[in-house]
Amino acid sequence: MTCVAVRAVINRRGKPDGIMRVAIVENTKVTHLGQLGVALAGSGAEIVTYRPFLDGSLPDDIAAHDALVVLGGEQSALDDASHPYLPALARLMRAYGDAGKAVLGICLGAQILARGYGGRNLLGTATEFGWHRVCLTPEGRDDPVLGAAGADFPIFQWHGDTFGLPEGASHLAFGESVASQAFRVGRAAYGMQFHFEASRAVVADWCREFPEAAEAIRPGWQQDHHAEAALNGPAADAAGLALARAWLTLV
Repeated sequence: MTCVAVRAVINRRGKPDGIMRVAIVENTKVTHLGQLGVALAGSGAEIVTYRPFLDGSLPDDIAAHDALVVLGGEQSALDDASHPYLPALARLMRAYGDAGKAVLGICLGAQILARGYGGRNLLGTATEFGWHRVCLTPEGRDDPVLGAAGADFPIFQWHGDTFGLPEGASHLAFGESVASQAFRVGRAAYGMQFHFEASRAVVADWCREFPEAAEAIRPGWQQDHHAEAALNGPAADAAGLALARAWLTLV
């Protein structure tokens, strides 16, 4: 192979096969990649999935992956007794971030990332459910990921816990009732409290899978769901896909 041909197959990360390798950690049984999955499929990324809530498995070599994604779950970020892998996962997310690799924590994943960087986990203080509007801070509007979705947008929320910003983190987004909706540490370690991956199809599946939980947190949700999806879903889906694609450019 000539030198010119070799250069043709070297991608921007310097990898000769041109493949983006992403480790994904699931924290609960019913998990969807949603809009993030759409973006990953479009990028041709190779995905390796870990389910430590079943077997305790986590990536053991950060050099094997270009990025780390940690998804949501019903447990808190401090439920070490029932989920003993959580301290190791918090350390792993920080290790990826400190290495300059792209990290993405969504909902519980954001809370674990905050824990890894010394932020407080605030349990039971921030209940949100349904589509809510998120607004960007000035730093968020200038951020290469958050700024891709516009200055404000509706997005799906389902959480009771939240986080305090780690020391030195960039505060990127806020909401009406939850002040810290997104942050970045270093080059590309992002925590997002909201479920930007949750397209209308994902939300509909959650409603089918967890009707009692949804109704308990938001009485009348089963009746309101379709109208709210029609009102907020298209803009939320567009914002979620924009965020996913923008984050992938940092991998």
